[in-house]
Amino acid sequence: MIGQDTKIWHPELSNIHPNAVIGSNCVLHSHIWIGEDVHIGNNVKIQAFSFIPSGVIIEDDVFIGPRVTFTNDKYPPSNEWSKTLVKRGASLGASVTVICGVTIGENAKIGAGAVVTKDIPANVTAFG
Repeated sequence: MIGQDTKIWHPELSNIHPNAVIGSNCVLHSHIWIGEDVHIGNNVKIQAFSFIPSGVIIEDDVFIGPRVTFTNDKYPPSNEWSKTLVKRGASLGASVTVICGVTIGENAKIGAGAVVTKDIPANVTAFG
């Protein structure tokens, strides 16, 4: 389900699962992959070449930079996927990798190229 006024740039160049829920007024650039049961809030911006598998929840007003990769399986291959939560207002820079099972807090900022392996508290800037 895709909300009102959401813009998907070149949807033919992306893979968005029909069971994904995408809120209103979002902007999704081309070459993105969004898996089954992903939930994306309102006013979210997702840049090109991002990978968002099942088990990821992205709240409202989040920015996902280009080439951001989420995982959902710490020890592949398995059928036990971990949930990941990105809270309202968070911002993830280019090429961030988010290991499954973490929560990125409200208004947190993740620097470009970072690998997120543990929870990030609200209003914190994390990088590295």
